[in-house]
Amino acid sequence: MRAREGPVRSEVGGGVRRRRASMREVAELADVAISSVSRVLSGHPDVSSEMKERVLDAVAQLEYEPDFLAQSLRRGQTLSVGFVLADISNPLMADIVLGAEAELRGAGYSLVLMNSENDPSLDAAHIRFFQSRRVDGMVLSLASETNASTIEGIQAANVPVVLVDRELPAALGASAVFNDHTTGMEAAVRHLIDLGHRRIALITGSVEQLPGRQRIKGMQNVIAESNGSVEGVYLPGSFSREHGEVAARKLLTGPDRPTAIIAGGNQLLIGCLRVLNDAGLRVPDDVSLVTCDDVPLSELYRPPIATISRDTVGLGRTAAELLLHRLGEDGGPAETVVLPTLFTPRDSVTAPAAR
Repeated sequence: MRAREGPVRSEVGGGVRRRRASMREVAELADVAISSVSRVLSGHPDVSSEMKERVLDAVAQLEYEPDFLAQSLRRGQTLSVGFVLADISNPLMADIVLGAEAELRGAGYSLVLMNSENDPSLDAAHIRFFQSRRVDGMVLSLASETNASTIEGIQAANVPVVLVDRELPAALGASAVFNDHTTGMEAAVRHLIDLGHRRIALITGSVEQLPGRQRIKGMQNVIAESNGSVEGVYLPGSFSREHGEVAARKLLTGPDRPTAIIAGGNQLLIGCLRVLNDAGLRVPDDVSLVTCDDVPLSELYRPPIATISRDTVGLGRTAAELLLHRLGEDGGPAETVVLPTLFTPRDSVTAPAAR
């Protein structure tokens, strides 16, 4: 192995100017083939730990920076990925993007975001835009799974597509990562029933999105086991604060108020809490409260709110990994990954007060 060297420099007019080291120089310093350097830097699994250490050591010493522009021209790629978000104002989306961007950046890809504002027509428009910009792949968290223009756009896309927490026909050939919302919801509803709740309400998002459908299904599964002794009230709509507020007001001002409410999303929770506060109702003395997705509000609220949680950063990271598999030299078939949800009981839930 060659003696260690410092960063590559050249003398210019009596000064020192740093120039870009080449992959060949990295290979020579690490005493490996250029193809081995490429495999290490691309994250190829078939690389020994000893070779990886030598290559990365040489990269650090030479301060080597891959020339992504040259690579993209050579491969006919733009090294960019388009990400369509249903609602960029939702803090949950920030975690998903954080996980995806970190994974893609490590592989040399730039992430371009576009917000659909929960408008299905914008989903379709953004997909067409990304096609015109020749992105290498797309990650989609759609406002609607049934919009015809969106489905046509995905069919026409000549790049790999990964769905995040959405479900589309297998014939589209898209990979997908989503959470098992059903299991987490079932655990929450069983906990409420065990405490004595017999009228439970679920405020959730659109049934045109997988989380809304699965959360309703999970609650229905458990209530069906009660042989008619438990009543479920379902109020689907949008995953917005406004829907949370309208639905909660309907529930809490009606003649037969539920003893427990499940807010099927962090934005829905905010709307629900506004109505509870305006009505002077206390959690859990007047009504027990469960939410989906663990955001700081859930833990900092007093009392802390019982939560059906999931790893949202992991959701984005997995989406990026699925896309990178499809973008690799060998390509590969569409894959689907299901990640778990977990119910965490907290003090916002107790046995219902006698009325």
